[in-house]
Amino acid sequence: MATQRIGLYPGTFDPITEGHRDIIERATKMVDLLIVGVAVNADKGPLFNLEERVQMVTRELQYLNNRDGTIIHVKPFDNLLMHFAMEQNARIIIRGLRAVSDFEYEFQMVGMNDRLNPDIETVFLMATDKYQFIASRLVKEIARLGGDVGEFVSPRVEAELLDRFGRPPAGGTGTAGD
Repeated sequence: MATQRIGLYPGTFDPITEGHRDIIERATKMVDLLIVGVAVNADKGPLFNLEERVQMVTRELQYLNNRDGTIIHVKPFDNLLMHFAMEQNARIIIRGLRAVSDFEYEFQMVGMNDRLNPDIETVFLMATDKYQFIASRLVKEIARLGGDVGEFVSPRVEAELLDRFGRPPAGGTGTAGD
Protein backbone atom coordinates (compact mmCIF):
# COMPACT_ATOMS: atom_id res chain seq x y z
CA MET A 1 0.00 0.00 0.00
CA ALA A 2 1.28 3.46 -0.90
CA THR A 3 2.12 5.97 1.83
CA GLN A 4 -0.59 8.55 2.42
CA ARG A 5 0.35 11.92 0.89
CA ILE A 6 -0.26 14.58 3.55
CA GLY A 7 -0.22 18.24 2.62
CA LEU A 8 -0.50 21.36 4.74
CA TYR A 9 -2.00 24.65 3.58
CA PRO A 10 -1.29 27.24 6.28
CA GLY A 11 -2.76 30.70 6.62
CA THR A 12 -4.48 33.18 8.88
CA PHE A 13 -7.78 33.01 6.95
CA ASP A 14 -9.08 36.28 8.38
CA PRO A 15 -11.45 35.74 6.61
CA ILE A 16 -11.25 32.83 4.17
CA THR A 17 -11.72 34.15 0.63
CA GLU A 18 -12.69 32.67 -2.71
CA GLY A 19 -8.97 32.78 -3.56
CA HIS A 20 -8.16 30.57 -0.55
CA ARG A 21 -10.93 28.15 -1.51
CA ASP A 22 -9.63 27.95 -5.06
CA ILE A 23 -6.09 27.06 -3.88
CA ILE A 24 -7.48 24.50 -1.41
CA GLU A 25 -9.68 22.87 -4.04
CA ARG A 26 -6.75 22.58 -6.42
CA ALA A 27 -4.46 21.30 -3.64
CA THR A 28 -6.82 18.40 -2.94
CA LYS A 29 -5.79 16.95 -6.31
CA MET A 30 -2.22 16.53 -5.04
CA VAL A 31 -2.70 14.89 -1.64
CA ASP A 32 -4.75 12.25 0.15
CA LEU A 33 -5.09 14.32 3.33
CA LEU A 34 -5.01 18.11 3.32
CA ILE A 35 -4.59 19.87 6.63
CA VAL A 36 -5.67 23.48 6.53
CA GLY A 37 -3.66 25.08 9.31
CA VAL A 38 -5.24 28.19 10.78
CA ALA A 39 -2.48 30.29 12.32
CA VAL A 40 -2.97 32.28 15.52
CA ASN A 41 -0.86 35.13 14.08
CA ALA A 42 -1.66 37.75 16.72
CA ASP A 43 0.86 40.10 15.02
CA LYS A 44 -1.63 40.63 12.19
CA GLY A 45 -4.36 41.70 14.64
CA PRO A 46 -7.05 39.41 13.21
CA LEU A 47 -10.63 40.62 12.97
CA PHE A 48 -11.95 37.16 13.88
CA ASN A 49 -10.54 35.19 16.81
CA LEU A 50 -8.91 31.80 16.26
CA GLU A 51 -11.98 29.75 17.14
CA GLU A 52 -14.17 31.83 14.80
CA ARG A 53 -11.69 31.43 11.95
CA VAL A 54 -11.40 27.65 12.46
CA GLN A 55 -15.21 27.35 12.44
CA MET A 56 -15.48 29.60 9.37
CA VAL A 57 -12.88 27.62 7.41
CA THR A 58 -14.38 24.28 8.46
CA ARG A 59 -17.84 25.37 7.34
CA GLU A 60 -16.59 26.83 4.05
CA LEU A 61 -14.74 23.62 3.12
CA GLN A 62 -17.42 21.06 4.00
CA TYR A 63 -18.36 20.66 0.34
CA LEU A 64 -14.80 19.54 -0.47
CA ASN A 65 -14.23 17.07 2.35
CA ASN A 66 -13.79 13.55 1.00
CA ARG A 67 -14.60 14.67 -2.52
CA ASP A 68 -12.59 12.50 -4.90
CA GLY A 69 -11.13 10.69 -1.88
CA THR A 70 -9.22 13.60 -0.30
CA ILE A 71 -9.89 14.23 3.36
CA ILE A 72 -9.62 17.79 4.72
CA HIS A 73 -8.91 18.58 8.36
CA VAL A 74 -8.92 22.14 9.69
CA LYS A 75 -6.59 22.64 12.65
CA PRO A 76 -5.38 25.68 14.56
CA PHE A 77 -1.69 26.15 15.25
CA ASP A 78 0.44 28.60 17.19
CA ASN A 79 3.93 27.24 16.71
CA LEU A 80 6.55 27.33 13.98
CA LEU A 81 5.11 26.20 10.65
CA MET A 82 7.75 23.51 10.17
CA HIS A 83 7.11 22.14 13.67
CA PHE A 84 3.38 22.01 12.94
CA ALA A 85 4.05 20.30 9.59
CA MET A 86 6.20 17.68 11.32
CA GLU A 87 3.55 17.11 14.03
CA GLN A 88 1.00 16.47 11.25
CA ASN A 89 3.39 14.21 9.26
CA ALA A 90 2.97 16.55 6.30
CA ARG A 91 5.46 16.13 3.48
CA ILE A 92 4.16 19.02 1.38
CA ILE A 93 3.44 22.62 2.29
CA ILE A 94 1.14 24.30 -0.19
CA ARG A 95 1.36 28.03 -0.71
CA GLY A 96 -0.61 30.29 -3.04
CA LEU A 97 1.07 32.99 -5.09
CA ARG A 98 -0.76 36.06 -6.37
CA ALA A 99 1.99 38.41 -7.46
CA VAL A 100 5.75 38.92 -7.68
CA SER A 101 5.72 40.46 -4.20
CA ASP A 102 4.31 37.18 -2.82
CA PHE A 103 7.09 35.27 -4.55
CA GLU A 104 9.85 37.32 -2.96
CA TYR A 105 8.50 36.68 0.55
CA GLU A 106 7.74 33.01 -0.12
CA PHE A 107 11.17 32.43 -1.70
CA GLN A 108 12.80 33.58 1.55
CA MET A 109 10.49 31.38 3.62
CA VAL A 110 11.24 28.29 1.52
CA GLY A 111 14.95 28.77 2.11
CA MET A 112 14.47 29.03 5.87
CA ASN A 113 12.02 26.13 5.99
CA ASP A 114 14.37 23.95 3.96
CA ARG A 115 17.10 24.59 6.54
CA LEU A 116 14.71 23.56 9.31
CA ASN A 117 13.53 20.40 7.53
CA PRO A 118 14.76 19.50 4.03
CA ASP A 119 12.34 16.54 3.88
CA ILE A 120 9.28 18.78 3.55
CA GLU A 121 8.71 20.24 0.09
CA THR A 122 6.94 23.52 -0.58
CA VAL A 123 4.66 23.58 -3.61
CA PHE A 124 3.39 26.85 -5.04
CA LEU A 125 0.06 27.20 -6.79
CA MET A 126 -0.48 30.33 -8.80
CA ALA A 127 -3.73 32.07 -8.03
CA THR A 128 -6.33 31.68 -10.74
CA ASP A 129 -6.43 34.95 -12.67
CA LYS A 130 -9.87 35.93 -11.37
CA TYR A 131 -8.57 35.67 -7.79
CA GLN A 132 -5.08 37.16 -8.14
CA PHE A 133 -6.00 40.48 -6.58
CA ILE A 134 -7.96 39.14 -3.59
CA ALA A 135 -6.35 39.58 -0.19
CA SER A 136 -8.12 39.14 3.15
CA ARG A 137 -6.69 42.50 4.25
CA LEU A 138 -8.36 44.26 1.31
CA VAL A 139 -11.63 42.38 1.74
CA LYS A 140 -11.81 43.51 5.38
CA GLU A 141 -11.08 47.10 4.40
CA ILE A 142 -13.79 47.12 1.72
CA ALA A 143 -16.33 45.60 4.13
CA ARG A 144 -15.36 48.04 6.90
CA LEU A 145 -15.98 50.97 4.56
CA GLY A 146 -19.36 49.62 3.42
CA GLY A 147 -18.34 48.20 0.05
CA ASP A 148 -19.67 45.03 -1.56
CA VAL A 149 -17.41 42.01 -0.91
CA GLY A 150 -19.82 39.39 -2.30
CA GLU A 151 -17.53 38.69 -5.25
CA PHE A 152 -14.56 37.89 -2.99
CA VAL A 153 -16.08 35.74 -0.23
CA SER A 154 -19.00 33.35 0.19
CA PRO A 155 -22.39 34.73 1.25
CA ARG A 156 -21.88 33.30 4.77
CA VAL A 157 -18.50 35.00 5.17
CA GLU A 158 -19.93 38.23 3.79
CA ALA A 159 -22.69 38.10 6.42
CA GLU A 160 -20.09 37.54 9.16
CA LEU A 161 -18.10 40.54 7.94
CA LEU A 162 -21.22 42.72 7.85
CA ASP A 163 -22.15 41.59 11.36
CA ARG A 164 -18.65 42.33 12.63
CA PHE A 165 -18.60 45.83 11.14
CA GLY A 166 -22.27 46.53 11.86
CA ARG A 167 -25.05 46.52 9.32
CA PRO A 168 -26.62 49.79 8.20
CA PRO A 169 -30.08 50.39 9.71
CA ALA A 170 -32.95 48.72 7.86
CA GLY A 171 -34.00 50.95 4.98
CA GLY A 172 -31.06 53.30 5.58
CA THR A 173 -27.96 53.79 3.53
CA GLY A 174 -25.57 53.79 6.46
CA THR A 175 -24.59 57.40 5.80
CA ALA A 176 -24.75 60.32 8.20
CA GLY A 177 -28.24 61.75 8.52
CA ASP A 178 -30.09 58.44 8.15
